[in-house]
Amino acid sequence: MGSSFEPTVGIASTRPRNMPQEHAELPVWNAENWFYEDWQPGHRIRSLRRTIAEGESHMFNTLVVDIHPYVQDQMFAESEGMFGRRLVAGAFVFSAGLGLVATNCVNAFSYGYDKLRFIKPVFIGETIYTVRTNLDKKPRYEDMGLIRASYEVFKGEGELVLYCEHLQTVKYKNPAEFAGRTEKTS
Repeated sequence: MGSSFEPTVGIASTRPRNMPQEHAELPVWNAENWFYEDWQPGHRIRSLRRTIAEGESHMFNTLVVDIHPYVQDQMFAESEGMFGRRLVAGAFVFSAGLGLVATNCVNAFSYGYDKLRFIKPVFIGETIYTVRTNLDKKPRYEDMGLIRASYEVFKGEGELVLYCEHLQTVKYKNPAEFAGRTEKTS
C-alpha cells in the first residue's frame, strides 16, 4: 500500500536548554516529531534485518535472569529439547523485533501491548525483521489521542514468528479540535 505519509525524521529539534544554542537548533537524528493528527492508519514500514547472535542472546538472558534450559543449556537443547537446538528467549525476540521499527517520537508515549503471541521459535543465528502497520486511532484524553499499531516479526524469508499490537498515547497538535470527543478525566 502506498502512502502519502510525510516523514518528519530530523526536520525539527527539541531545542534543549542545557546545551549551546547552536547545537540545540540542529535537527535530531533518528527522532520524529509527528503528532496524533499526522498519524495515518494503513501506513506500513519494514525494518532492516537483524541476525541474533549467541552472545547477545546470552547477554539478554543474563540481564533478565532467564536460565531456562531451552535458552541457556546447549547440551539439554540438543539432546533432550524438542527443537534439537537452543532458542532465543521470546522476550528478546519481542524486544529486538519492536526495537527494529521503534520510533523516537518526542510526542508519543507507550500505553501498553495487546495480543502478544509467540507463533514460532527463533533460534541462535537466525535473522529477523519487522513490519509495523498503523491500525487505528481515536481521541482519548484532553491533550492526547490513542493510536494502535501491529508489529509482525518475521524470520528468514518471511516466516511469521511474533505478533502484537502496540498502544501509544500521542499529543494532539491542536487539542481544541478534539474538545468534547475525549474521555472525561478526574
